[in-house]
Amino acid sequence: MQELFNAILQGALSGGVYALFALGLSLTYGVMRLVNIAHGDFIALAAYIAVSIVANTGINPLWALPAVVVLMFVIGYLLQRYLLNQTLGSDILPPLLVTFGMSIILQNGLLEFYSADAQSLQAGPLTTASFSLTQDISIGALPLLIFSVAVMTTLAVSLLFKKTPLGLALRATSDDFDTAQLVGIKHFHVYAVAMGIAFAVMAIGGVFMGMRSSFAPDVGPSLLIFSFEAVVIGGMGSLWGTFAGAILLGVAQGLGYMIGPGWGVLTGHLVFLLVLLFKPEGLFSRGHK
Repeated sequence: MQELFNAILQGALSGGVYALFALGLSLTYGVMRLVNIAHGDFIALAAYIAVSIVANTGINPLWALPAVVVLMFVIGYLLQRYLLNQTLGSDILPPLLVTFGMSIILQNGLLEFYSADAQSLQAGPLTTASFSLTQDISIGALPLLIFSVAVMTTLAVSLLFKKTPLGLALRATSDDFDTAQLVGIKHFHVYAVAMGIAFAVMAIGGVFMGMRSSFAPDVGPSLLIFSFEAVVIGGMGSLWGTFAGAILLGVAQGLGYMIGPGWGVLTGHLVFLLVLLFKPEGLFSRGHK
């Protein structure tokens, strides 16, 4: 029983970083109906930016996080404002093709600048610190921190949508594009801000990923898959649903690892498939943020 509880607990904590990956994807799809194929590669880019900052300054990755978040927000804003906005329309193929091309460019660019060697972000004592719940069960300080940040980030983005003028503009543009234009909302700017916010959240996930495990230039596609699965399991249109979907994905993987090393990721994929078969709208879909 303790082994089962530990697997669920560790899986839920792992789901925290998946939530940070998936929130950005959920946000961009919810506001713009845009699926960013390069989503995982931009998460990897954030981790590599942190690597460069840490290598040149010697600071802890946590201190580098604000700079990475700001830089990624700017990158996301500029990409959406001057490139991706031009691809939006009734046809979903142009943004898919453009972001697919961006994915290839990013992977090869990271490979060229950072080589194929695995990298990681050293967080010092935080990496190995833990709290004992029982004699056999402990919680790592870093996974607990990541989970807490994921909760706070989800709450912050949710409140932004519900309680601020920007959130009202985002929801209005998402719900009725034509009416939003009639009342003076500059939709291209709103879309760019939404992508900037998504990139900022992705940056948090990328830095924490680098602190928790090693990564390489080709890690992007697997991060995209985990993000997409979390969004679909939780339900399109619900930020807290996405968070719950990420936790369920992490728990499924944790239970899978109880069976064997090769079963962890596979079990997560199987849960995703079952949700698609029996509740394709997602387990917690509400149709709004």
